Amino acid sequence: MPVDIKRVLVCDAVDNACVKLLQDHNIDVDYKLKLTKDELVKEVKNYDALIVRSDTKITAEILEAGAGRVKAVGRAGAGVDNINIEAATKHNVLVLNTPGGNSISACELTCFLIGALARPICPAATSMKEGRWDRKLYSGTELYGKTLAILGLGRIGREVGVRMNAFGMRVIGFDPITTSEEAKAAGIEKMELAQIWPLADYITVHTPLIPATRNLISTDTLAKCRPGVRVVNVARGGIIDEAALLAALESGHCGGAAVDVYPEEPPKSDTTRKLINHPKVVATPHLGASTSEAQVRVAVEVAEQFIALTGKSTVYTQYAGVVNRELLKNVF
Repeated sequence: MPVDIKRVLVCDAVDNACVKLLQDHNIDVDYKLKLTKDELVKEVKNYDALIVRSDTKITAEILEAGAGRVKAVGRAGAGVDNINIEAATKHNVLVLNTPGGNSISACELTCFLIGALARPICPAATSMKEGRWDRKLYSGTELYGKTLAILGLGRIGREVGVRMNAFGMRVIGFDPITTSEEAKAAGIEKMELAQIWPLADYITVHTPLIPATRNLISTDTLAKCRPGVRVVNVARGGIIDEAALLAALESGHCGGAAVDVYPEEPPKSDTTRKLINHPKVVATPHLGASTSEAQVRVAVEVAEQFIALTGKSTVYTQYAGVVNRELLKNVF
């Protein structure tokens, strides 16, 4: 059954290609950024669908206010942490994301950060700008022959595997869903977690943040790793226990870390600040999807899925990003 989407509110900055595509398919679009929660509670009842990125939180209160009118909330990005899925489902609101839109950008950042841990490019560049010539101080290591463990073999994890194979790394990985054949096609040897910890020279995480993955990298798991292991997180804050990682860095058991995501953004806690300022850490401000190509891609993918949901297009017919798909069978 088609979903009746005639009027959409864009709450966060998305590429104009999203707005244009919706308008080209006779969907009215209002672009209102930085609305407070109270303002959004008042506005939401006037729209059939909402589009957000990371700034706007779609809470139970907002969904309650839009009950009976709002039919879909789309996030121009991979995760849906800022949308209350349970409340949305209760009010028959479809929640969708753009799972493939930023895969390449997040993958490439991961690869660059792995490289930055192997060769201390960032501190060396800072040293040069400060007028020093610390050539001996910034000696690095090769990636060739080292073992990279990828935890989470979805789109991004597999793309990382393909690229790091080209550096001559041995790539191993874990995922409860991806098959050994799918992993092998990306040059990744699938293993169980217990096998992975003692083998990895580098570990990169590419899982959603769910109860099973919270603190996946912890004091216990780090203790099982070989001395000098290096860790990368371009996925979600909370997958790595920051206090455990900081302790491992300070003891020397962890040889370095690259972190792009944090439990709280912008970071405020003392632990996070200490981690960011640690000399063995490369920290970036959630740049995984921050490329011009990814921003266009995720914006267009949200619009395409909204159009597909209306059932009025023969070109756009797929809505693979719908998270609470049970509503499609039971309500729409």
